[in-house]
Amino acid sequence: MQMIERPWGITTYGAASVKAMPDMVRIRFKVVRLEQTPSEAFAAASEAVRSVRRTLREHDVADAAVDRSRLDLKTLWEYGNNRKFLGYQCQAAFAVESHNLDGVQQLLVDLVAAGAYEIEGVDFDVRAKPELRAQARRKAVDAARRKAELYAEAAGVRAGAVLHIDDVDSDDPRNQQYRSHSSFPGVALDEDLAPGHVVVFAAVMLGLAINQV
Repeated sequence: MQMIERPWGITTYGAASVKAMPDMVRIRFKVVRLEQTPSEAFAAASEAVRSVRRTLREHDVADAAVDRSRLDLKTLWEYGNNRKFLGYQCQAAFAVESHNLDGVQQLLVDLVAAGAYEIEGVDFDVRAKPELRAQARRKAVDAARRKAELYAEAAGVRAGAVLHIDDVDSDDPRNQQYRSHSSFPGVALDEDLAPGHVVVFAAVMLGLAINQV
């Protein structure tokens, strides 16, 4: 049987989410070329990079919104019964931000046509995420307080002043267990799968004093 060795008050967990329409997209992709000599690999990759740059500008993506790594070169081998030389692989990684959500599909089509054959991710987001996170945190505190008041009422006492606040970072993988065990009023985790929306999540642990009725 679980024992409370040093009882002092009420501890409750509260979480909340705020849903918003995305207003930006981040696209991660690579230009990769495999040739038989380093010079050929560099030349092929450089030409593809220039083509990708032209495509981005045609879609009104500013240079400041584009992050690109330097060209990287490595030797590729096929391993089996006998090691076989495949060539020299040259690549450059890109991360691009765009606010033209209606043009994302065509941008991806044109990037692949320009030579960016490896699309690593397309992530939709909102620029006002700090403001949305603040809203979610206020709602999480409210949820935790309501839960504490419910427990106190059921136990025949009153929830008192807040003595401790512990932020739960929902982006930390170690705290993913909290999201999967969140059953409280006003928060539906199915919202995470709502198409066309970005969900900002926040959670908190509250410690409240107990006042006798």
